[in-house]
Amino acid sequence: MMARMAAREAPVLVVDDDPKVVALVGAYLERAGFEVITATDGESAERLVREAEPRLVVLDVMLPRLDGLSLMRSLRDRHHPVPVLILSALGTLDDRLRGLADGADDYLPKPFSPAELVQRASAILRRAEGPSSRVLLHQDLTIDLDRHTVERNGEPLRLSPAELQILVALVRARGRVLTRDQLLDELHGLGELEVTPRSVDVHLSRLRSRLGRDREYLETIRGVGYKSIA
Repeated sequence: MMARMAAREAPVLVVDDDPKVVALVGAYLERAGFEVITATDGESAERLVREAEPRLVVLDVMLPRLDGLSLMRSLRDRHHPVPVLILSALGTLDDRLRGLADGADDYLPKPFSPAELVQRASAILRRAEGPSSRVLLHQDLTIDLDRHTVERNGEPLRLSPAELQILVALVRARGRVLTRDQLLDELHGLGELEVTPRSVDVHLSRLRSRLGRDREYLETIRGVGYKSIA
């Protein structure tokens, strides 16, 4: 059997209009083992969130073209689950409370300690990606891992255990491509009589049908595998 490709971790997106801040934050995050991508304005950051599906956004507030709070509100209005750590010179209590109320997961005023930033970023990811994260949001879907249920805009969807397992794996991958072999691993232990690469395709086809054809939630990457669409 061919060796299976390890899933590549999604990057951290650092957004700041000051190139020195971008370089400093990026260097510390990379030293801590994160892959980093960067943007210097809000519109470029919004595009990168769609294209790269980052696992975390480190976001300045005062940005050209689209300010950080507007970008974050746009993500939350679309139920985008990416965690956001605000990094801003606006450091009063009111500024911090406003950022948290608008959907930030944490708020670190400037000037900041790069080591503290790495610790806070790591803590956010542990909360977001660890076993304590029991509800997943993807577009207009709400996936409750404890109840094994999926709702779209509050309406329940009936999925088989295999379909639910595949959906959860792809949503948790946050836009990273999962191969058929990786999805096969997700299906083992569900009690299916036969688990083959073909069965992955069948379950995905049925899953897409149950999710509805009016919106695309999943994408096929020919010759590679599948990924979720933000």
